[in-house]
Amino acid sequence: MKRTSPSSPKAGPKPRKPKTTARKVKKAARKTKKAVRKTKTTAPKVKKAVRKTKKAVRKTTKSVARKTTKAARKTSKQLARPAPSAGRKPSTRAVKTTVADDAIALLKKDHRSVEQLFKRFEKAGDGARRTKRSLVDSMIEALSRHAAIEELVFYPAVRGEVEGAKGDVLEALEEHHVVKWLLSELEDLAADDERFDAKVTVMMENVRHHVKEEEHELFPEVRAQMGRRRLLDLGVELRAAKPRVPTRPHPRSPDEPPGNALVGGAVAALDRARTVGKQAVERHRL
Repeated sequence: MKRTSPSSPKAGPKPRKPKTTARKVKKAARKTKKAVRKTKTTAPKVKKAVRKTKKAVRKTTKSVARKTTKAARKTSKQLARPAPSAGRKPSTRAVKTTVADDAIALLKKDHRSVEQLFKRFEKAGDGARRTKRSLVDSMIEALSRHAAIEELVFYPAVRGEVEGAKGDVLEALEEHHVVKWLLSELEDLAADDERFDAKVTVMMENVRHHVKEEEHELFPEVRAQMGRRRLLDLGVELRAAKPRVPTRPHPRSPDEPPGNALVGGAVAALDRARTVGKQAVERHRL
C-alpha cells in the first residue's frame, strides 16, 4: 500500500516589493536636476538683462546731459548776441532779460528796493508806529536776503577773480556784520520805544554808506575785470540762492564759505518757521 505524505499548502508566487516609493524619489530627483539646469540657464539671462538696463540708464543720462548742455550753450549764445544794427529796432524784451541776468544789475535792484523802504519810513509820521514796524520788518528780510546772497555767491567770486579786491570784500563783510547787529536788535524792539527811530536811522546810514562804496568803487572794478559773460552766470547763481537763504539777521553765524553754505539752509528753515508763527500771533491779536 502506497503511503501518502500529509498534505501541505502549495507555495504561491513570491510577493513583489513595492517600487512606488523608489519611482517617486527618482522622479523628484529628475525634476530637481531639471530645475537646477533651468536656474543655471536663467541666471545668465538675468545678468544680461541687468547689464542691458544699466547700459540704457547710462545712455539716457548722457543724452539728458548733452541736451541740457546744448540748451545752456544756446541760451548763452542768445544772451551774447551783439546789439542789432542801426536799421533794426532792438527788442525790448531781450534787453530786459539781459539786465535782469546781470549780477551787478540784480544787486543794484535790491539796493533800490531797500532805499524805497527807507524813504517810506522817513516820510511816516511820529504816530505811525504800526506802519514803521511793518516797514522795518520788510527791511530786515530784504537786507538779510541781500547780504546772504552776496556773502554766499558774489563776494567769494569777486575775492577769487578780481585782482586787488580782497580788502574791499573784507570791509564789506564787516559793514554787513555791523548792520546785522542793528537789525537783530530792531527785530524785538517795540516801535514805541524811544530808541526805535534812532536805531533805524543809524542802520539806514550804515546801509547807504555801504551801497555808495559798492556802486561807485567795487562794482565798476568787478565789471571791468569779470566781463559780461561771467556776470551773467553770477546773476543766475544769485537768483537761485535767494529763496534758500536766511530771512533774518544772524551776526554770530559764518559769513564766508564753506561755513555759511553749511548752516544757511537750516537757518533759513528756522527763519521761515519763526515768521509763520509770528504772523499767526499777529492775526490772532487782530
